[in-house]
Order: sequence, then C-alpha cells, then structure tokens
Amino acid sequence: MHMNVAPHLLTEDRAEYERVLDDALSTAHARPELAGVGTRLTVAQLRAMTLNATALVTSAAASEYDHFVKVREQNRAAVGTRPPAAYDRPGPGAGVVAIFTVMVPVLAGAATVIFLLVGAVLHALAPTVAFGATLLTAGLVFGSLAAAGLLCAAVGILVTALRNSPVEVSTGGPPAAPDDELSRAREAWRHALLERGILPFLRNALAATNPSEP
Repeated sequence: MHMNVAPHLLTEDRAEYERVLDDALSTAHARPELAGVGTRLTVAQLRAMTLNATALVTSAAASEYDHFVKVREQNRAAVGTRPPAAYDRPGPGAGVVAIFTVMVPVLAGAATVIFLLVGAVLHALAPTVAFGATLLTAGLVFGSLAAAGLLCAAVGILVTALRNSPVEVSTGGPPAAPDDELSRAREAWRHALLERGILPFLRNALAATNPSEP
C-alpha cells in the first residue's frame, strides 16, 4: 500500500520510519496497551493504517527529526569539503641517490661474475699462478659490495615509501560533526517517533475498534 510521506520527512528516511514501526509491532505482545493487536486489528492492518498516517505520526517527533537532519547535513558537508591527502615530494637530490643505489648493486654484481669466472678459469688452467686467486678474491669483494648495495637499495625504497605516504592537511575550518553525535540524534528521533508518534497512534487505533466486532 502506498505510504503518505510527511512534508518534513525526507525520502531517505522512509525506511527508518518503517523499521521503527515494524519493531513496535513485533514487540506488541510485551506492551499491555497493545494487547488488542491480533484480535481487534491484525498486524498488517495496523501497519497499513500507520503508514497511511505518516504525516500525523511523524509530526509528533518533528523537533527531534529536524535536529537529526541538521546534524547529518553538517556531517556530510564537513566530509565533502575535507581536502585531499597531501604527498611529500622528493627533494632534488633524491633522483641521484636513487640512481646510485640502483647502479651500485648492478655494476658490483657484474664485476663479481666476471672476476669469479675469469679467476676460476685461470685457477683451473694454472693453479700455481697467483693472478687467478687474486681475481677470485676480487670477485668475492665485489660480491660483498653488491650485497651491501642491495641492502641499501631496499632501505631507500622503504624510506621513500614512508615519505610518500599521504598526510592529512588541516585547513583550520570547523570540525566535522562526529559520528557519535549523529548516532545520538538518530536515536533521539527514533525514540520520540516511537513513544510520541507510533505507540499513541496504535493505542488510539485499537481503542477505536469495537472488540465485539469480528
């Protein structure tokens, strides 16, 4: 059945209104003043009547609803005007350092392969020649240098990632309404809607029904 919407009730809050109504009807058995639910009027009948009287029911909690809408709009406006995250830009020397940290392991690794390969061949062909052992030692030295370069490159990448992480920038504007304030405003509206709007309407609807009628 079509639901009449109160002039001050926004479309996005229709579902919330229906949820409060459904909660009240589902717990009617625990409320003595709603003892006639299911006998005088069915749950479906009461729900349809309350939905058709939305304008009347919601007007009982108009002040709480207006406050809830105001807080919600302030919260949305604050989120919408929040500046994007700022990023730290690397300094002018960052490019040179990056190239150096990348080239050192590459060159050292290439020198390691060459010295170890040539030294191994010379040592195999002429074990008594000291030059082969010297090349092997140089290869080990360059291998250590390549490993150190790889470690420095990893540290540099980590530092760069930390520096480029987004940082929130404060504009000095008014702070956004916290979510807990929005939740309190919503709960205040729900409570007023239930206690001053929905429950009185259901009681009046049951009282207006003759219990002797089928």
